[in-house]
Amino acid sequence: MNIVVLDGYTLNPGDNPWQPIEKLGELSIYDRTAPSEVRQRAVNADVILTNKVELSRELILELPNLKMIAVTATGYNVVDIEAARDRGIPVTNVPVYSTDAVAQHVFAGLLSFIHRPFEHHLAIQQGHWQSHGNFSFWLSPLAELKGKTMGLVGLGRIGRATAKIANAFGMRVVSTSRRNADPLPYDGFEWLSIEELFSQSDYISLHCPQTPETTGFVNRELIDRMKSNAILINTARGGLVNEQDLADALNDGKIGGALLDVVSKEPIVESNPLWGAKNCVLTPHIAWSPIEARRRLMETVAMNIQAFTDGNPIHVVN
Repeated sequence: MNIVVLDGYTLNPGDNPWQPIEKLGELSIYDRTAPSEVRQRAVNADVILTNKVELSRELILELPNLKMIAVTATGYNVVDIEAARDRGIPVTNVPVYSTDAVAQHVFAGLLSFIHRPFEHHLAIQQGHWQSHGNFSFWLSPLAELKGKTMGLVGLGRIGRATAKIANAFGMRVVSTSRRNADPLPYDGFEWLSIEELFSQSDYISLHCPQTPETTGFVNRELIDRMKSNAILINTARGGLVNEQDLADALNDGKIGGALLDVVSKEPIVESNPLWGAKNCVLTPHIAWSPIEARRRLMETVAMNIQAFTDGNPIHVVN
């Protein structure tokens, strides 16, 4: 069985061996694949592994040997799943591998934004503490999380893991979700409308999928409802946010800040209005990527391929 990995670098930049998958067939690994190279590299593949390389209907119909597509992520919008279904090709994903990692990243960013430890470290290195004259000084107002309101847009696995940490900090947790089912057993928890959530929350964290209905839903109208010191956190999908509207609000000082691990086009382009926006902290889509999470991802992809080979495919999305 020929297994072709089209963009393997992010899963294994050198610290996460391909051994679980190597055992399953003849493995060809490409760190990155340009659109013009996909057909040539995949033409003899029985199984294709892709994370961000797009597999269009036209391409799927042109690959004679293709029997399975394994997406090395949870989201699978890079694959035309209808075209795969038409050919009887199962498309699998990895639904659970980075839940705790992403929830941890939310608070890594939030605590860093509030306390700014690295900026204070640099200030000491530059002699500001020594010349200040007091035993203590701070570069910006500090805040406690206890008693603040964390608003979660989406309450799936990652949303609930984030809520658990927020509750441990003594925060009030509120949420809006498609189904508003299974409320959390925390004091003060409420289901709110999206408008109420944006109005009441001190911190808003996005944990919903990007669909035609949610694309760009964080727009000027919603942002205008936020408190002047509120912070927007996005570890989900960049396309959920109208980036120009958010940049305008940040640059005009209408909200406290934004912590964004994702943007609409990745890697970020210089024309993105959030690049250089005031009080906007950007990270390069790394919330999912701790080594433990990537190892779980590797093992689950191997399980998906083995299950398909055994005739009992799992985690099929089409």
